[in-house]
Amino acid sequence: MTRSTVTRLTDHPITRRWPAANPDVLQLYSLPTPNGIKVGVMLEETGIPYEGHRVNFGDNDQLTPEFLSLNPNNKIPAILDPNGPGGAPLALFESGAILLYLAEKSGKFLPEDPALRWQAVQWLMWQMGGVGPMFGQLGFFHKFAGKEIEDKRPFERYRAESERLLKVLDGQLEGRDWIVGAYSVADIAIAPWVRSLTGFYEAGPLVGFDGLKNVPAWMERFLARPAVQRGLDVPAAG
Repeated sequence: MTRSTVTRLTDHPITRRWPAANPDVLQLYSLPTPNGIKVGVMLEETGIPYEGHRVNFGDNDQLTPEFLSLNPNNKIPAILDPNGPGGAPLALFESGAILLYLAEKSGKFLPEDPALRWQAVQWLMWQMGGVGPMFGQLGFFHKFAGKEIEDKRPFERYRAESERLLKVLDGQLEGRDWIVGAYSVADIAIAPWVRSLTGFYEAGPLVGFDGLKNVPAWMERFLARPAVQRGLDVPAAG
Protein backbone atom coordinates (compact mmCIF):
# COMPACT_ATOMS: atom_id res chain seq x y z
CA MET A 1 0.00 0.00 0.00
CA THR A 2 1.53 3.33 -1.03
CA ARG A 3 1.41 6.49 1.02
CA SER A 4 -0.96 8.09 -1.46
CA THR A 5 -3.57 5.38 -0.86
CA VAL A 6 -3.42 5.69 2.95
CA THR A 7 -5.94 8.40 3.75
CA ARG A 8 -6.81 7.19 7.25
CA LEU A 9 -4.63 5.65 9.93
CA THR A 10 -6.85 2.56 9.99
CA ASP A 11 -6.10 1.96 6.30
CA HIS A 12 -2.56 0.94 7.22
CA PRO A 13 -1.95 -2.84 7.53
CA ILE A 14 -0.13 -2.49 10.86
CA THR A 15 -3.35 -1.47 12.58
CA ARG A 16 -4.76 -4.94 11.93
CA ARG A 17 -2.25 -6.46 14.36
CA TRP A 18 -2.07 -3.48 16.72
CA PRO A 19 -5.48 -1.76 16.56
CA ALA A 20 -5.50 1.89 17.57
CA ALA A 21 -7.64 2.67 20.60
CA ASN A 22 -7.49 6.31 19.52
CA PRO A 23 -6.76 6.58 15.78
CA ASP A 24 -6.53 10.37 16.03
CA VAL A 25 -3.18 10.31 17.87
CA LEU A 26 0.31 9.26 16.86
CA GLN A 27 0.92 5.51 17.06
CA LEU A 28 4.28 4.25 18.36
CA TYR A 29 5.49 0.70 17.73
CA SER A 30 8.49 0.08 19.91
CA LEU A 31 10.28 -1.55 22.84
CA PRO A 32 12.37 0.07 25.62
CA THR A 33 15.76 -0.57 24.00
CA PRO A 34 18.16 2.39 23.67
CA ASN A 35 16.71 3.33 20.27
CA GLY A 36 13.18 2.79 21.50
CA ILE A 37 13.76 4.86 24.63
CA LYS A 38 14.95 7.77 22.49
CA VAL A 39 11.53 8.11 20.91
CA GLY A 40 9.60 7.34 24.10
CA VAL A 41 11.48 10.13 25.88
CA MET A 42 10.99 12.52 22.97
CA LEU A 43 7.24 11.94 22.95
CA GLU A 44 7.03 12.48 26.70
CA GLU A 45 9.21 15.60 26.51
CA THR A 46 7.24 17.19 23.67
CA GLY A 47 3.80 16.29 25.01
CA ILE A 48 2.62 15.09 21.60
CA PRO A 49 -0.39 12.79 22.22
CA TYR A 50 0.48 9.22 21.34
CA GLU A 51 -0.47 5.61 21.85
CA GLY A 52 2.23 3.00 22.43
CA HIS A 53 2.24 -0.55 21.07
CA ARG A 54 4.84 -2.98 22.36
CA VAL A 55 6.61 -5.02 19.67
CA ASN A 56 7.55 -8.33 21.28
CA PHE A 57 10.84 -9.64 19.90
CA GLY A 58 10.27 -12.93 21.75
CA ASP A 59 7.25 -13.54 19.55
CA ASN A 60 9.04 -12.20 16.43
CA ASP A 61 6.48 -9.41 16.12
CA GLN A 62 9.05 -7.44 14.12
CA LEU A 63 8.99 -10.07 11.37
CA THR A 64 5.24 -10.12 10.84
CA PRO A 65 3.79 -8.81 7.57
CA GLU A 66 1.93 -6.12 9.50
CA PHE A 67 5.08 -4.71 11.10
CA LEU A 68 7.07 -5.03 7.88
CA SER A 69 4.38 -2.96 6.16
CA LEU A 70 5.50 -0.08 8.38
CA ASN A 71 9.22 -0.84 8.59
CA PRO A 72 10.61 -3.21 5.96
CA ASN A 73 13.90 -3.16 7.89
CA ASN A 74 12.15 -5.00 10.79
CA LYS A 75 13.59 -2.77 13.53
CA ILE A 76 12.01 -0.65 16.24
CA PRO A 77 10.99 2.08 16.76
CA ALA A 78 8.53 3.07 14.07
CA ILE A 79 5.62 5.50 14.12
CA LEU A 80 2.40 6.10 12.24
CA ASP A 81 1.18 9.68 12.60
CA PRO A 82 -2.42 10.24 11.46
CA ASN A 83 -1.69 13.96 11.34
CA GLY A 84 1.40 14.03 9.15
CA PRO A 85 2.43 16.67 6.60
CA GLY A 86 -0.57 17.95 4.69
CA GLY A 87 -2.89 16.19 7.11
CA ALA A 88 -2.18 12.74 5.62
CA PRO A 89 -0.95 9.79 7.71
CA LEU A 90 2.85 9.50 7.80
CA ALA A 91 4.65 6.21 8.41
CA LEU A 92 8.23 6.65 9.59
CA PHE A 93 11.07 4.45 10.85
CA GLU A 94 14.69 5.04 11.97
CA SER A 95 14.94 6.60 15.41
CA GLY A 96 17.04 9.56 14.27
CA ALA A 97 14.56 10.49 11.57
CA ILE A 98 11.71 10.14 14.06
CA LEU A 99 13.44 12.44 16.55
CA LEU A 100 13.89 15.11 13.88
CA TYR A 101 10.30 14.74 12.75
CA LEU A 102 8.96 15.08 16.30
CA ALA A 103 11.21 18.07 16.95
CA GLU A 104 9.90 19.79 13.82
CA LYS A 105 6.30 18.83 14.57
CA SER A 106 6.45 20.13 18.14
CA GLY A 107 8.86 23.02 17.64
CA LYS A 108 10.94 21.72 20.54
CA PHE A 109 14.46 20.45 21.21
CA LEU A 110 16.10 21.76 18.06
CA PRO A 111 17.73 25.18 18.59
CA GLU A 112 16.26 28.08 16.62
CA ASP A 113 19.71 29.45 15.87
CA PRO A 114 20.72 27.84 12.54
CA ALA A 115 24.32 27.14 13.59
CA LEU A 116 23.28 25.51 16.88
CA ARG A 117 20.52 23.66 15.09
CA TRP A 118 22.99 22.01 12.75
CA GLN A 119 25.30 21.25 15.66
CA ALA A 120 22.44 19.37 17.34
CA VAL A 121 21.80 17.45 14.10
CA GLN A 122 25.54 16.77 13.86
CA TRP A 123 25.63 15.13 17.29
CA LEU A 124 22.48 13.18 16.53
CA MET A 125 24.23 11.79 13.44
CA TRP A 126 27.30 11.06 15.58
CA GLN A 127 25.14 8.86 17.77
CA MET A 128 23.53 7.10 14.84
CA GLY A 129 26.80 6.42 13.05
CA GLY A 130 29.11 5.79 16.00
CA VAL A 131 27.70 5.43 19.48
CA GLY A 132 24.83 3.10 18.65
CA PRO A 133 26.76 0.63 16.49
CA MET A 134 29.88 0.61 18.67
CA PHE A 135 28.15 0.36 22.04
CA GLY A 136 25.83 -2.31 20.68
CA GLN A 137 28.70 -4.42 19.39
CA LEU A 138 30.62 -4.05 22.64
CA GLY A 139 27.51 -5.22 24.49
CA PHE A 140 27.27 -8.27 22.23
CA PHE A 141 30.90 -9.26 22.71
CA HIS A 142 30.90 -8.54 26.44
CA LYS A 143 27.53 -9.83 27.63
CA PHE A 144 26.08 -12.11 24.98
CA ALA A 145 27.25 -14.82 22.58
CA GLY A 146 30.25 -12.82 21.44
CA LYS A 147 32.04 -13.52 24.72
CA GLU A 148 32.45 -17.15 23.60
CA ILE A 149 34.64 -16.13 20.65
CA GLU A 150 38.25 -16.97 21.44
CA ASP A 151 39.71 -14.27 19.20
CA LYS A 152 39.47 -11.15 21.38
CA ARG A 153 40.43 -8.69 18.65
CA PRO A 154 36.81 -7.86 17.73
CA PHE A 155 35.96 -7.29 21.40
CA GLU A 156 38.97 -5.03 21.88
CA ARG A 157 38.13 -3.10 18.73
CA TYR A 158 34.65 -2.23 19.98
CA ARG A 159 35.83 -1.64 23.56
CA ALA A 160 38.53 0.80 22.49
CA GLU A 161 36.25 2.65 20.08
CA SER A 162 33.49 2.93 22.72
CA GLU A 163 36.02 4.34 25.17
CA ARG A 164 37.20 6.84 22.57
CA LEU A 165 33.64 7.96 21.78
CA LEU A 166 32.92 8.54 25.45
CA LYS A 167 36.02 10.73 25.69
CA VAL A 168 34.80 12.74 22.69
CA LEU A 169 31.45 13.24 24.45
CA ASP A 170 33.21 14.15 27.68
CA GLY A 171 35.15 16.86 25.89
CA GLN A 172 32.04 18.29 24.26
CA LEU A 173 30.34 18.53 27.65
CA GLU A 174 33.16 20.56 29.18
CA GLY A 175 31.56 23.78 30.45
CA ARG A 176 28.09 22.72 29.22
CA ASP A 177 25.09 21.19 30.95
CA TRP A 178 23.89 19.76 27.64
CA ILE A 179 25.66 18.74 24.45
CA VAL A 180 24.96 21.90 22.40
CA GLY A 181 24.21 24.16 25.36
CA ALA A 182 20.44 23.79 25.54
CA TYR A 183 18.77 20.41 26.00
CA SER A 184 18.10 18.96 22.56
CA VAL A 185 17.59 15.90 20.38
CA ALA A 186 21.34 15.31 20.72
CA ASP A 187 21.00 14.56 24.44
CA ILE A 188 17.84 12.53 23.89
CA ALA A 189 19.61 10.41 21.25
CA ILE A 190 22.89 9.79 23.06
CA ALA A 191 21.98 9.40 26.73
CA PRO A 192 19.91 6.19 26.40
CA TRP A 193 22.90 4.47 24.77
CA VAL A 194 25.27 5.58 27.53
CA ARG A 195 22.73 4.35 30.07
CA SER A 196 22.56 0.97 28.35
CA LEU A 197 26.35 0.67 28.07
CA THR A 198 26.89 1.20 31.78
CA GLY A 199 23.68 -0.49 32.96
CA PHE A 200 22.27 -3.29 30.83
CA TYR A 201 25.60 -4.15 29.16
CA GLU A 202 27.54 -3.72 32.45
CA ALA A 203 30.48 -2.33 30.48
CA GLY A 204 31.20 0.87 32.43
CA PRO A 205 34.47 -0.39 33.96
CA LEU A 206 35.70 -1.59 30.55
CA VAL A 207 35.50 1.90 29.05
CA GLY A 208 36.62 3.96 32.05
CA PHE A 209 33.22 5.50 32.67
CA ASP A 210 33.89 6.48 36.29
CA GLY A 211 37.05 8.31 35.23
CA LEU A 212 35.18 10.66 32.93
CA LYS A 213 34.88 14.24 34.11
CA ASN A 214 31.56 15.40 32.64
CA VAL A 215 29.53 12.49 31.29
CA PRO A 216 28.40 10.99 34.64
CA ALA A 217 26.91 14.29 35.87
CA TRP A 218 25.26 14.83 32.48
CA MET A 219 23.66 11.41 32.77
CA GLU A 220 22.36 12.27 36.23
CA ARG A 221 20.79 15.46 34.88
CA PHE A 222 19.20 13.54 32.03
CA LEU A 223 17.76 10.80 34.22
CA ALA A 224 16.42 13.35 36.72
CA ARG A 225 14.03 14.80 34.14
CA PRO A 226 10.44 13.65 34.82
CA ALA A 227 9.71 13.10 31.13
CA VAL A 228 12.79 10.92 30.83
CA GLN A 229 11.65 8.80 33.74
CA ARG A 230 8.30 8.31 32.05
CA GLY A 231 9.90 7.55 28.71
CA LEU A 232 12.18 4.80 29.99
CA ASP A 233 9.36 2.22 29.87
CA VAL A 234 7.51 3.26 26.71
CA PRO A 235 5.62 1.31 25.55
CA ALA A 236 4.85 -0.25 28.92
CA ALA A 237 4.58 -4.02 29.13
CA GLY A 238 1.04 -5.24 28.72
